[in-house]
Amino acid sequence: MLYQMYQAQDDVAGPMRLAAGLWSGWLGRSAAPDIGIDLLRRRVAASFEMMAHSGATHVRPAFGIDEARVGNRQVAVREEIAEATPYATLLHFAKDTRIVQPKLLVVAPMSGHFATLLRGTVRTLLSDNDVYITDWHNARDVPLSEGVFDLDDFTDHVIRFLAVLGPGCHVIAVCQPTVPVLTAVAVMAKANHPAQPRSMTLMAGPIDTRLNPTQVNRLAQEHPIEWFETKLISRVPGRYKGAGRLVYPGFVQLMAFMAMNKERHAKAQRDFFDNLVQGNEDKVAAHRRFYDEYFAVMDLPAEFYLQTIAKVFQEHELPRGVLRHRGELVEPAAIRRTALFTVEGEQDDICAIGQTMAALDLCTGIRPSMKRHYLQTGVGHYGVFNGRRWSGEIYPQVREVIQANAM
Repeated sequence: MLYQMYQAQDDVAGPMRLAAGLWSGWLGRSAAPDIGIDLLRRRVAASFEMMAHSGATHVRPAFGIDEARVGNRQVAVREEIAEATPYATLLHFAKDTRIVQPKLLVVAPMSGHFATLLRGTVRTLLSDNDVYITDWHNARDVPLSEGVFDLDDFTDHVIRFLAVLGPGCHVIAVCQPTVPVLTAVAVMAKANHPAQPRSMTLMAGPIDTRLNPTQVNRLAQEHPIEWFETKLISRVPGRYKGAGRLVYPGFVQLMAFMAMNKERHAKAQRDFFDNLVQGNEDKVAAHRRFYDEYFAVMDLPAEFYLQTIAKVFQEHELPRGVLRHRGELVEPAAIRRTALFTVEGEQDDICAIGQTMAALDLCTGIRPSMKRHYLQTGVGHYGVFNGRRWSGEIYPQVREVIQANAM
């Protein structure tokens, strides 16, 4: 019922946002000789502009990466599908260069936003690496006939995609997938899989949320799993390919993220209005880029979402040593050939200090010389993998780990 109510509201608001966009464009092009009238015109145009961009979308934005610097020159970049399943595409950012670089799998979160949220992450990585990314599909577009998708399926996808990259590859997990990525590498190590990655970088992820619990962690602990199933899970409406599928709707996750930082988002909207009125085009463009991406949401398969809440945030199965994959006990101690690098942000209010670093203690089979941790000062969750600190301070550490374990 939740999804149906949202869809009905969106059906009404959609034409209104479209009309607001048209009015904003028309008023923005008009002019008035009187200063007072012109100021009023700009304020009305700004109001319409804000209304036009007020809704969530469910279509994946483009990565828009068409070139990258390799060495001392710019080379063309094209997107290629290396592998595909009903739930994900293994997307390869192929570069027009003969230089052989380490193959690197970036495992994006399946947490309500599309993989394009890591656009800045990928753009930085492309200079020194042959980059692939898990481009997860919107669950509402996956037919029921394709079956369910749970935490085991996520882990299996990581193993399958690493196998496509082959021996000698590397992997980076950002946020939520740090748990299934660590699980996947442990499963591969136990089976002596030939495509075990040479290095594994875990960034700002919930390996052990018992440490320094955040607001997100406390929410998961405050309610039984039945509450999440009853209150947050809904069926996809009939108009979509995944009609009838149980999902955790992306718009619900978006509202939760917005509620966590209400003052920050309110200030951003006020600044957006002022910059529209004042004609500060650079700041207006930056705001649009961020929120166009932020408001692009995807639905999560209910099975995957509920298992993640239960196993990762409530029962802490991985750090307690009781997590199972396809019925078999997951043993991080089995990992011996993969270097481990953990990264955290000092001001991260989603995955607090210590939660990702906990992986170092779990992986007792990895030699101390192959383990490393880095704490970035002055950044929150998003800043760990995007922005100036990521590209200028964190990435050089990641690059060093990959290059040190490239052979």
